[in-house]
Amino acid sequence: MKFGPIILAAVLGAASVPVAAQDDRMTPIAAPAQPGAIPLDTGPLPGATAGESWHQQYGSRFARNVTNATLTPFLPDPENASGAAVVVAPGGGFRTLSMENEGWDVARALADRGVAAFVLKYRLNQTPAALDEFERSSQVPPPGAERPARPAPDAAAQAIAPQIADAEAAFALIRERAAEWNVDPDRIGMVGFSAGAMLTMTTALHGENAKPAFLGDIYGPLTAMNVPADAPPLFVALAADDPLFPGSDFGLIQSWQSAGRPVEFHYYEQGGHGFGMYPKTTTSTGWFDAFAAWLKMHGFIKAD
Repeated sequence: MKFGPIILAAVLGAASVPVAAQDDRMTPIAAPAQPGAIPLDTGPLPGATAGESWHQQYGSRFARNVTNATLTPFLPDPENASGAAVVVAPGGGFRTLSMENEGWDVARALADRGVAAFVLKYRLNQTPAALDEFERSSQVPPPGAERPARPAPDAAAQAIAPQIADAEAAFALIRERAAEWNVDPDRIGMVGFSAGAMLTMTTALHGENAKPAFLGDIYGPLTAMNVPADAPPLFVALAADDPLFPGSDFGLIQSWQSAGRPVEFHYYEQGGHGFGMYPKTTTSTGWFDAFAAWLKMHGFIKAD
């Protein structure tokens, strides 16, 4: 079965939605400075008519209508660097990107722990140029409303081919400049959030050249899938009250276990969807420390 971009956007949600957000209004802002952002040269999004724009919501910054992909490095102190690296893929239903909460803030925290992090601003499906029209089209269905079935990464690869190309270009660039960035080309992983998690999984299992050393699926699809015998270690975090994952069967976890591959799963009682690096009173805030401990266990962060 094939899933088009519109269905994928509806399935994954139009944006990452934190529970009890202080201000959910979308406010247009100028594009922020993105020092160090490197064009990935995967080409402009075919048929795009709306240009890139930015807005603020939940006290965080989001990009929309991205037509040209970039990669922004966040490098650790050389004395603390482990040689490992990670591509960070923000979420947003392939309609927007949570660049701050699920991108820059994550990358800074990883760099502080000695891991070179690279935020991927991947190309997005086109949305209305006017922010008010986009906001109306982004309303999340109320609790209990019928939702379409979530596609597994196995079924989504063709629908998000441009985004997979962006991710593979990111891996190629990091490996090309590995010596400059003090990175081991065989120790590059990928972590994604929501739609970015779908991109992470499809890049790993359907991409031709990325071959991540480890994977992080943060409130992304958990549908059962085919797992190869050499699949990398997988870290998963999800909140039980995530409104986009009612009644999840955790098939992805079972698939990884059945293949005999390493997997760690954190299922938090509360946290909603899109908690990312937002400070919250729920235990879901601990996902990053758990992820860092998992990376250390696998040797991607230096032991104390």
